[in-house]
Amino acid sequence: MPEVTALNKFQCPACGADAVWNPAKKALVCAYCGAVSPMELKSDGGVIEESDLLAALKALPQEKRGWAVEKKTVRCQNCNAISVFDAARVAQRCDFCGSPALIAADDIAAPITPVGLLPFKVPDTKVRDDIRAWYGSHWFAPGALGTKALTDTLRGMYLPYWTFDAEVNAQWSAEAGYYYEVENDRGERVQQVRWENANGDVKNVFDDLLIPASKGVKADLLARIEPFPTTKELKPYDPGYLSGWVVEQYQIDLPAAAQESRQRMDGEMESLCVAQVPGDTHRNLQVQADYSGLTFKHVLLPVWLVTYNYGESNYQVIVNGYTGQIAGKYPLSWLKVGFAVFLGIILLMILFSVFGGHHAVHTNYYYR
Repeated sequence: MPEVTALNKFQCPACGADAVWNPAKKALVCAYCGAVSPMELKSDGGVIEESDLLAALKALPQEKRGWAVEKKTVRCQNCNAISVFDAARVAQRCDFCGSPALIAADDIAAPITPVGLLPFKVPDTKVRDDIRAWYGSHWFAPGALGTKALTDTLRGMYLPYWTFDAEVNAQWSAEAGYYYEVENDRGERVQQVRWENANGDVKNVFDDLLIPASKGVKADLLARIEPFPTTKELKPYDPGYLSGWVVEQYQIDLPAAAQESRQRMDGEMESLCVAQVPGDTHRNLQVQADYSGLTFKHVLLPVWLVTYNYGESNYQVIVNGYTGQIAGKYPLSWLKVGFAVFLGIILLMILFSVFGGHHAVHTNYYYR
């Protein structure tokens, strides 16, 4: 086949960025998210797509979409969460923020059917007790939270996640710095750095890197209740697991999730390379990472959620429905904060009077 000097532009099926033909891999490789799309080159410079997960997703048949059971969908006009629940249920308030501003959203495109989920393992009775204890452990929270604990708003729900797998082989180069000391003209020891070139390679396997696709629960809270044991305990999707539970439909789609997963993988690979650089410090680190075996899936993970308003602010407390790990935010009691500051000032004054007076005695004795 004659050499092909130019190709039409092709979009990466994972993130939508321009994919570049890689002759060695005989594939289109996305320079942005690392997705590899197997292709066969035509004689005219075009490409023939082979079947792979990314290409199959683009042409996903209708029967692979939806929940495989009748569901009702509503969107919250306050927090924009999309909730899915049994068709017979009538929703009064948003399960994520408590707002009554709900509108029907049945015109939203059916989501990709999840391939798996983690069923709830921690019962609501234990969750209520744990949340009360959690509130009680935060002294600066208002006392009312410790007694009420607001667990009457406790809801169990399945949240959408994407998982990503990849094998990465990275080559790195850097200047490694070694500290040493010299004596200057004044006889002082001064630290210097000796720079030497260094290089190496790092291999790593990412297995079920989790990217949350929720808009209803704050991402920083979700990160604090990880991990979810998706590599060992995940069950094949069955609509029966969702009966009676609220499900949030994903609003972070595959392209956006793929970009975020690549950024997180790049960051971890850079950290692994930094750990290999010898010496005391480094500079000019360069990392060339080759991604392969990129796969993904859509799963549902269990979370218990308490949401409440205190003053003009909305707060969430979430619990991993499989491990019981708790994370949340709470208002501050300014009375308690002020009392703590007052005690701190008193303590500083006492310390100053004791140690300051002791210093004065020694000073007077010195001058006698």
